[in-house]
Amino acid sequence: MVFALAGFLFYTSARAAHGTSLRNDDTLLRLSDVIQQRSQENAAAENTVAGLRARIDALAAQHVQDPAGIKRLGTLEQAVGLDPLSGAGVTVTLNDAPPGATAKVPGVPQPQPDDLVVHQQDLQAVVNALWRGGATGVQVQDQRLISTSAVRCVGNQLILQGRVYSPPYVIRAVGDRTALTASIAQDTALQTYLQYVAAYGLGWKLQQAGTMTLPAYAGTVDLQYAAARP
Repeated sequence: MVFALAGFLFYTSARAAHGTSLRNDDTLLRLSDVIQQRSQENAAAENTVAGLRARIDALAAQHVQDPAGIKRLGTLEQAVGLDPLSGAGVTVTLNDAPPGATAKVPGVPQPQPDDLVVHQQDLQAVVNALWRGGATGVQVQDQRLISTSAVRCVGNQLILQGRVYSPPYVIRAVGDRTALTASIAQDTALQTYLQYVAAYGLGWKLQQAGTMTLPAYAGTVDLQYAAARP
């Protein structure tokens, strides 16, 4: 009976495999591997879109019929982030606490794992504070933010416009440095984050820059998933 059962199992496996391996490692990719692959594909697609947009701009420049309209279009493109932006500004860097971090302040409880990583709300707080401080442009990692950009995290990884990033997270903003710094200092969510910086060693660095250049937004500007309510 044992041999008969074993034979039946081998027969069933052979029928299910259809001549292929049931333990094909290529079909057992971890989710993180799939995410990284999609992130690389999205980065390549963004480069293609940027190249096509440059060609469109060059063709439009060759056929200027309404100088006032072209000037207004350029102003709008600058406002929405489709052109590079240069000027003075600030850079904020956030990072997870070092491995094995413990409480650094007397009387503070020992940290839980969630206390030692940068969360979505921390990144959102920095971006929101910069906009409130009058930033004319904001960049997170190597991507320019526009009105439809969403800062989202899965675990301790940032997913921004289809691409995946790990800490440290670098946020750059062009604008009045005094106003930007003051807005960050007044933000209650960032005040809480700075308490964790002092207590557990989370990474935080605020730097002012005399000049910086933010890249143009290179992704699509079409709203593909929005629908009007009846």
